[in-house]
Amino acid sequence: MTWGLILDCVFRFFFVTRYLRNVLTNGMSDRKTPPTPLALEPKLPALEPKLTAKHIPVIHDPLAVTDMMLHHLTHGNCPNYRLVEYIWIDADGGLRSKTRVLKQLEMPSIWNFDGSSTGQAAGHDSEIELVPVKYVHDPFMGNDHLLALCECQKAGAPAVNNYRHAAHQVFTEHQAVKPWYGIEQEYTVMKPDNERPIGWPDEGHPVRQGPYYCGVGAEKCFGRKLAEVHLLLCLDAGLTMSGKNGEVMPGQWEFQVGPCEGINSGDELWLARYILIRVAEMMGLIVSFHPKPLSGDWNGSGLHTNYSTEKTRKFGGLTEIHRIVRNMSRLHAEHIDEYGDNSQRLTGLHETSDLSTFSAGVADRGASIRIPSHVEREGLGYFEDRRPASSADPYRVTLRLLQTTLIED
Repeated sequence: MTWGLILDCVFRFFFVTRYLRNVLTNGMSDRKTPPTPLALEPKLPALEPKLTAKHIPVIHDPLAVTDMMLHHLTHGNCPNYRLVEYIWIDADGGLRSKTRVLKQLEMPSIWNFDGSSTGQAAGHDSEIELVPVKYVHDPFMGNDHLLALCECQKAGAPAVNNYRHAAHQVFTEHQAVKPWYGIEQEYTVMKPDNERPIGWPDEGHPVRQGPYYCGVGAEKCFGRKLAEVHLLLCLDAGLTMSGKNGEVMPGQWEFQVGPCEGINSGDELWLARYILIRVAEMMGLIVSFHPKPLSGDWNGSGLHTNYSTEKTRKFGGLTEIHRIVRNMSRLHAEHIDEYGDNSQRLTGLHETSDLSTFSAGVADRGASIRIPSHVEREGLGYFEDRRPASSADPYRVTLRLLQTTLIED
């Protein structure tokens, strides 16, 4: 949906509701109801000309009417029901959702779905349970409606691709570590017709990388409306957002979630991904989390993860950072196994490290681990793991970082 259409819907909604209010008010005199004291009072002279057919806006777009009605129904008073959108991760790491109607202020409970249609169960035993684990305000529906992120379980055990269950157990056991995560989610906005990034010509390539990172102007910035609406809706939902920016490749963007502690980091990132995909759907666009959506001299997309613990954030924390980094150097392969498909992205080029080699450095965006300059100066803070791919599961990434931290020298 374009901004022009959104504004058009707003104006049309205003005139239609005004017209309906007048019709309902003036039409009451035709109903045979007992008179009220107000009805016995003499009518005052009309302050405005009577509404006639020529004042009724002509709406040619049925979708605009639908959008106006949906906004009116969901953001007005709805005393008898609550809509809850149950959201889950499928067998391929994609997102699915369906709506449940509850009583007003009723909280979501366990539900189920057909797992044979999502690659998570066989047809003869297809029921998968949806266990709500985090609720937030639904920014699309408004009022008291909710988005409910769910774990998928089968007979009380984690279903296919449910990495949250194990992560939650470890985070609960080691709450004293107080792990904080700030995750940078890169993504590419694609055209639906030819699956090329927006801002790209139908054939050939745009001007080489350079002017697009945090760029301003129609010739440099493609997809700002999507990125801005997404950020605002995430904030309205109550997510812990840090910001957004245009990225190095044209049509590529990033949003930041955090800092969040423990399991909440993965929960909020998945919800932010869901909201992004929904906004793109409304605008007729496609979001790609592919780590290398286009081959050639173009940046890939990552899930850069900034990490700290209570020890690293205190005086002398740089020593603890160096200890964790030493552990990570010994467990490089184990981390890579949890960080998504980096076979095309981690080449040592385009601000990445080499897939098979571990490295760390201060302010080095070509290293596996970047220690910010101010952390080096101040002697405490956090570091950035630049290896996770944009499509990685944040539960796996955050858990692996905590597990490596727990290993003593």
